Amino acid sequence: MSQDMNLIAAVDIGSAKVAAAVGRKHSDGQVEVLGMESVKCDGMKRGVVFNVEEIVNAVRMVVSALEQRLNIKLIDVFVSVSGFNVRAIGNSCYRFIKQDELIKSFDLEQLLQDSYRIVLQPDEKILHVVPQDYAVDHEKGVKKPIGYSGQRLEGNFHVVIGTRSDVRKIEKCIERAGLRLNGLIFTPLASAEAVLSDEEKEAGVVMVDIGAGTTDLALFQDGVLRYSAVIPFGGNVVTNDIKEGCGVLQKHAEKMKIQFGSALGTMAREDAVVTIPGISGWEPKEIAFKSLACIIQARMEEIIELIVHHIERSGYFDKLGAGIVFTGGGSMLKHLVELTKLKTGFDARVGGVSRARSFEEEELMRVPSFATVAGLLVSAGKYPGSVITREQELFEDVEKEEPRVSKADRKKNNGTKNKKPKRDKLEYITGDLFSRLAGMFEEKDTEM
Repeated sequence: MSQDMNLIAAVDIGSAKVAAAVGRKHSDGQVEVLGMESVKCDGMKRGVVFNVEEIVNAVRMVVSALEQRLNIKLIDVFVSVSGFNVRAIGNSCYRFIKQDELIKSFDLEQLLQDSYRIVLQPDEKILHVVPQDYAVDHEKGVKKPIGYSGQRLEGNFHVVIGTRSDVRKIEKCIERAGLRLNGLIFTPLASAEAVLSDEEKEAGVVMVDIGAGTTDLALFQDGVLRYSAVIPFGGNVVTNDIKEGCGVLQKHAEKMKIQFGSALGTMAREDAVVTIPGISGWEPKEIAFKSLACIIQARMEEIIELIVHHIERSGYFDKLGAGIVFTGGGSMLKHLVELTKLKTGFDARVGGVSRARSFEEEELMRVPSFATVAGLLVSAGKYPGSVITREQELFEDVEKEEPRVSKADRKKNNGTKNKKPKRDKLEYITGDLFSRLAGMFEEKDTEM
């Protein structure tokens, strides 16, 4: 967010680039993208920050470019989060409703808070708790139970979990760049908000964001997030395969993939070759389009097989009426849609930003690699847990010890005594003590 409270700012830190965007949310709910910038950066690997200084410099560059273009000062930003350490689980919890009372929003909020109390592994942190549906007594699949009459309310939630250490690294990068972290949003959720239509989410669809370091997916059915996962490799492994298979430099392998690569070997021309400049003292090297396509196809088939594996694991394999929608930089590979249809039988398409409008960045809005940063603007504050709040200090509600008063001072106070307020109920004392003791064993975020 900037000094203008109507503006929203976002930063997408990827394994190949850092992108930033500024938008304005209008009264009708539509988001207008005012500007987007990006710069190459490889300080992140497989979704995890490794080179903090390089990422900080990249964030400063894109933010400075946006500030100069739009004549604004950015302060708060929403940031994407992914990585091979991110996992997701389903969780159910319930509560009883008092007799003769209707279900209220307070009851839903209590169920949501209960899902934050699940047992986690050391160093883990809940990123999102996304409501799926509810059950009122014996009626299941209720999306909006407010106003229902029942005795037992049960909620099903999708819980996205990351690691505290990875989150702190992102916070460190943002703070060192002179910004303030407004919230973290799981990458495929942000991309889905920018690319998918409500009809696709209703029919059943898988959002697949192929980045340089990871491939993130989110499955929606009946308008609800049902499943999400992170595949720990993406477009960079394809580049490495070309480098090893063709014996060329990394920069040449990346250019070959983008300009001449194909995900389907049968679609490549057999009589065409690309000439790669040789290292000083070596002759140029010729590589056939067919050979290049076969190398790419082998790796893309592996990624598609893992996507199918996660779809089967979700239990919604037969309920995807809208198929698979690709986005991200890796989705720009030629003939990816044809290969996906061939291997999975699902309908497929490559999606750009469709849930936001822009007069300044019409061309970039059609580029899949900018879907995540635009999605951060659209989904800002939507997903529970995405907004950063200050953690409560340990024992911060304990009364401060009063200074000792001499006998002379006591006489001056006309013999009046300062009495400490008493607790009304013993149950409050024990409950408060237990919550404090439990908090002692939770790892507290420290400022880096």
